[in-house]
Amino acid sequence: MPSHHRYSQYFPILFLLADLVCLNIGIFLANEYRFGYLVPSKDYQLLQLILNAVWIGVFFSSNLQRINRNSRLLDHLNKVLTGLVINLSIVFALWFALQPVDYSRKYLFVTYLVFTILILGWRSVWHYLIRYYRIQGYNIRKVVIIGKGDLSDSLTQYFKETPELGYQLAGIVDDNDSADARLNEFEDFTINKEADIVFCCLPHLTDDQVKDVIDFAENNLIKVNLISQFSRLANYNLSIEQFGNIPIINVNTIPLDSMVNRFIKRSFDIVFSSIFILLIFSWLVPIIGILIKMESKGPVFFKQKRHGKDNQGFMCWKFRTMTYQKNAEFKQATKNDNRITKIGAILRKTSIDELPQFINVFLGDMSVVGPRPHPIKLNEEFQPKIDRFWQRHAVKPGITGLAQARGFRGETAELSDMSGRVKLDRFYVKNWSLILDLKIIILTAMSIIKGDQNAY
Repeated sequence: MPSHHRYSQYFPILFLLADLVCLNIGIFLANEYRFGYLVPSKDYQLLQLILNAVWIGVFFSSNLQRINRNSRLLDHLNKVLTGLVINLSIVFALWFALQPVDYSRKYLFVTYLVFTILILGWRSVWHYLIRYYRIQGYNIRKVVIIGKGDLSDSLTQYFKETPELGYQLAGIVDDNDSADARLNEFEDFTINKEADIVFCCLPHLTDDQVKDVIDFAENNLIKVNLISQFSRLANYNLSIEQFGNIPIINVNTIPLDSMVNRFIKRSFDIVFSSIFILLIFSWLVPIIGILIKMESKGPVFFKQKRHGKDNQGFMCWKFRTMTYQKNAEFKQATKNDNRITKIGAILRKTSIDELPQFINVFLGDMSVVGPRPHPIKLNEEFQPKIDRFWQRHAVKPGITGLAQARGFRGETAELSDMSGRVKLDRFYVKNWSLILDLKIIILTAMSIIKGDQNAY
């Protein structure tokens, strides 16, 4: 049984205390900003107690105390951001239910702004410090691999290339002359090496041998990981499902299949679109509407049926940017298109014409971030020509997307233009995270500020 001392048992309490320190610093600074003194008054001490209690509940329910040593920094921060969104959803729900008019909204905003910055900051520092600590030879997990072959060689090479993960190969067990021990010596070898983890290469072991390894490991508090030929499907999103007593590997899992992730994304969409509609859209529509009407006859808004999630049709809204022709046949906008009005050219260049789609977001047809919804005729044209084209419709379409943030905007005159756009859309579908959404929003804003030559 492994005898070296473990400090990871103290991580949950350490993480919780550090998070609460960040939250309460946010509370104190919000109090200083709003009222001019650090320590909250008696009424706000009750709010402080509630905010701390909510975070403790979210902390444990979201497993924020569990950090996989194989996780990237982005994976870690995305998990924290997910917890923050859940926390804010609970706080806002309580706020609207109880309607505490005596409490300041600015106070809450500053609290969570500071809390978000501090918690992401300290956890980023921790991520790099613990990895540096492992490179120095501490916080190590000793590994025994059973089965000599290509899979074990690849795993050994991975351990050598990533010392920051803290895996140390204790030896390889196989009935092979190049192995460190024979299969019948596995138990004694593993105990003597004080191994923490055993990796079983399934192609080299029978079912009975695997069962014996698992039984031995469980009796000695050693973790067991199984490696199979399915490891070659690393580029696919794999998950294991249970059909009765039969484990099934699903190769088409995406992050937004998770109900929790869908809740996080929908909550973000509702909050973001509500704020935009109330603070900007409410006064922007009359101004844009008057300008559109002054230049040309026709409606202020342009509505067109497009494909959404699971290819379900929905009515997509935009500000009208072209001269109005009733029942006009679809034709993609091109550079110097004479149908585009003067005000329409400005709206398209600045992407203001897309802003009515926040209504689509609020109604649930679209998301703030996702693959852009194409006109149906455009989908019908390119779908037969591009492999896995429909995968982009596995999630809700967005006002902006990874493809648009990376410069794939405007006309898709060439197959390569659409192919590049779809490739980035598929990447987004397979790798969604809240951090990726925020990154895309920032990149889109920067692109609009700088100007995009493809926006016409």
